[in-house]
Amino acid sequence: MGVAALVVSVLPAHDAAAADPPAASPVDVVPGQRTQTPALVQGLRDAAPAGGSAADAARSYLDEQRGRYRIAAARRDLVPVSTTTSGGQEAVRLQQRYRGVPVLGGQYVVRMQQKDGERTVTGTSGKYFTELRTTTTPEVSEAIAVERAIDAVTTELSERKFAGQEPPAGAPEPAPLTGTARGLVVLPSGAGVLTRHVTVRGSDPATGLPVLREVYVDARAGYPVLQYSGIKTLDAPRATDRRPAPNVQAPAEAHARPKAQARTDARARGPRAAERGFGVKLDGQGVALEVEYDAYRKVYALRDRTRIPDDYGSLATWDARGKTPSEVSGQWPPELEVVGAPTPAFPFEATNAGAVDAHWAAAKVYDYLRDKHGRNSLDGHGMTIDSLVGVASYDGSYVNAFWDGQKMVYGIGDAEFRPLSAGLDVVGHEMTHGVIEHSANLVYAGQSGAMNEAIADYFGNAIEADAYDIPVSDPDSGLLGERLCRTKEPRACALRDLNDGRTTSKSFLGVGFGTDNGGVHLNSTIFGGALWDVRQELGAERTDRIVYRALTQYLTPLDGFTEGRAAVLAAAKELGATAAEQRAVERAFTGHGIVPGWELALGVDSDVILDRVNTTDSNPGGGGGWWVASKSNEDGSEPYSVWAGRGDGAGEPKLISPNDGRYHVNPATDGKTVVWQAFGSGGGVEILARPLAGGPVKKLWRGRGASTAMDVDGDVVTFGHANHGGRQGVTYLSLRDPANIVRIGGGTYHQSYTPSVSRGKVAYQDKRRVRAAEYEWTTHVVDVATGQDTVIQRATPGARIGPTDINGSHVFWLLDEQTQQDRTTVRRAALDGSGIVDLSPQTGPDALNAYTLTVSDDSVTVGSYLPDPEIRNESIPKLYQFAAGGSPDDPGTRRGRVSCNRGEQGPATALTGSQVVWLDATTGISSLVTRSRPTGHCG
Repeated sequence: MGVAALVVSVLPAHDAAAADPPAASPVDVVPGQRTQTPALVQGLRDAAPAGGSAADAARSYLDEQRGRYRIAAARRDLVPVSTTTSGGQEAVRLQQRYRGVPVLGGQYVVRMQQKDGERTVTGTSGKYFTELRTTTTPEVSEAIAVERAIDAVTTELSERKFAGQEPPAGAPEPAPLTGTARGLVVLPSGAGVLTRHVTVRGSDPATGLPVLREVYVDARAGYPVLQYSGIKTLDAPRATDRRPAPNVQAPAEAHARPKAQARTDARARGPRAAERGFGVKLDGQGVALEVEYDAYRKVYALRDRTRIPDDYGSLATWDARGKTPSEVSGQWPPELEVVGAPTPAFPFEATNAGAVDAHWAAAKVYDYLRDKHGRNSLDGHGMTIDSLVGVASYDGSYVNAFWDGQKMVYGIGDAEFRPLSAGLDVVGHEMTHGVIEHSANLVYAGQSGAMNEAIADYFGNAIEADAYDIPVSDPDSGLLGERLCRTKEPRACALRDLNDGRTTSKSFLGVGFGTDNGGVHLNSTIFGGALWDVRQELGAERTDRIVYRALTQYLTPLDGFTEGRAAVLAAAKELGATAAEQRAVERAFTGHGIVPGWELALGVDSDVILDRVNTTDSNPGGGGGWWVASKSNEDGSEPYSVWAGRGDGAGEPKLISPNDGRYHVNPATDGKTVVWQAFGSGGGVEILARPLAGGPVKKLWRGRGASTAMDVDGDVVTFGHANHGGRQGVTYLSLRDPANIVRIGGGTYHQSYTPSVSRGKVAYQDKRRVRAAEYEWTTHVVDVATGQDTVIQRATPGARIGPTDINGSHVFWLLDEQTQQDRTTVRRAALDGSGIVDLSPQTGPDALNAYTLTVSDDSVTVGSYLPDPEIRNESIPKLYQFAAGGSPDDPGTRRGRVSCNRGEQGPATALTGSQVVWLDATTGISSLVTRSRPTGHCG
């Protein structure tokens, strides 16, 4: 995970009913990690400097208290972000800057009580990183950083997707990925890593789904060290038949507007005139709607100007039917219009699009925030609330919703799921993401991202429970999205259950950032369940205030589960919780395994080779009984180096690459030579080589970019690369004479992928246009000595082909012939194309969804994951092994699971026999591990 590990470990508004702080008590100080500044200070009654704003007083106080806070110059290094006030209380949120450059997650909060013109500091919390020593002068240009960021996102998107499938008929052209430089940011790992922050937008070329990624590129060497999604999705992973959403007919009685709901006279509020409209929700309930007459369009529009006390603020619901998620994510199509109707009674067309539900629910959520917490809109300052409805993918369905930093977007649903706005808890969830972004701004990755999801779940659930008067004793009260079903029972459609009982010790799923942004949905109910349990113990109203206070006045962007526990406990104490109530809060978190140091208890059944490799997007390699892998230092702040070691554990690992400030990644070895990629500040990538026995480093190739596919055997080195425009190619060359080079593909109409080499033969996948708009996909083996290129197999039209690997007798590859959704074939053939055998067929009860492949002379190991409606261990990548020379009819062919580790089992590489090494993320921080033989079956 590299610098991304900081998001996991150190990384990782108003309150209307606020009470006066408790009487003076002993000062409680919780020390920070990797910083001299305390993480939390409670029980203060310190006088704040007089005069000026709350932010001025907070910074002056920190300057006066340097001995406690170790902040050398608060007025210089802390920039005010926001101040929330209520009932004489003030909470000032300050952003850390290091030599003028913002620090990711570096926020500190000062809480004060103001009375009779004087301020008293009652507590502080947050993260201020005192150990930063990095330079703030970049060596990489913005242009290179943007290019590298786009390449990194492209690689991440394609990691588990095969090449070959053309867009379906009628599908829109995927929006190309583009990058926007956002300036310099210091990542707070060790002494700090200076990065260029780049936002990448576009569409996933395989799915058409929106892409909005925040990428941080090392400003010294140009390597992307961290990326996470800027789209906070509801992420409804339930399997559906994917049929388009039906055009449901309205019940006859739904059109009859009750007299009590009749339109009222226009009401004026300041300079604005409002109308009372009417609509029918998807559950058949008629509801009043605040609307506005649009004289230009001559329609009544779903725009509510009555709530937000600002001449320009409103709650508006926009018609996005005909738009795909990518077309509205992070941008605003100019042709969108607010949903309108010729009369104040909105027709069922608006119901069917989800517009009535979205408009009604947005008002409910706004009222909850205002009435329960004194908050004026999502940002606390009256921002306009925009909801887009009717969004669908090219197949006419979209079962998801998201907040993209500007607005809420609701999918149209499908044959079983109603439009996503039909769930008040879904609307509350997405709008809470907006509240989080304008308060704690929890980074949407790893543990902080899981807390982001958990708090959005909590308030979505709380708002629905409040609106429908659902008691916490109801067995279904913890469900989220249960009202989205068209035909099934609520529990069958619920997306999550806050009462699922998940704990860190039994349920935490350690995954890399390429999987669910580091587990933001997979692990959310661990923390969300603790909050829900507190709600059962302390009651709804009291717990809602505590969680809101923790969010807006304690949490900071990189907090993890342990800091989240401390924040909730501190907020409870500040709001006057009794000793018994505080113990109840502690029990709730302890019951879910959230205690200090819980990560240390997560074990593995494999042998650790390199602990905390702290790398991003670098695969290990192996061969000839040796492994090779990239590793950073303990805190992930140094550029990556390549290390090598013996698979049998003899001797000490040896450093292979030079410490020259570049990032050395994606190594491969045959047990004699190591080859790898080097990323530096000047742009481009070099392929380097060095004998395992030692000697000079040799440059073999330089180009714009290389893929993660790298291999070496004897004198032959092969790798994948991308030309401008993402055109993929394969290169192989002589280790002794690098000028002896052969290139395949890399053009607009001829591209090649995933090479591997063994005993002088290179296997690869090939895509070639054979006639207009028609392409042929083939699996190849080329004899390097003679140049003879053998077509092993032509894929059937519409098939997708995956990575290759090769040993001395056979070539192996992965194939998806679209015969069964989310399953793939593991196929083998002799080097002349004869004797084709499917080691794991695409159909059948034991079929896998394999996406990575590695072979030795003895075994075939694949990485497989199953898109799954359940949050469970089996839905994340695992390793499976087969005998390389077997067949499906041979009972000994399938050896089963390589490891029963609960977390993600990342890219693997075969050594000798059945031994495999891989990157394992069970503990939340990736380590290089190995097993000499598969475990077989995991119960």
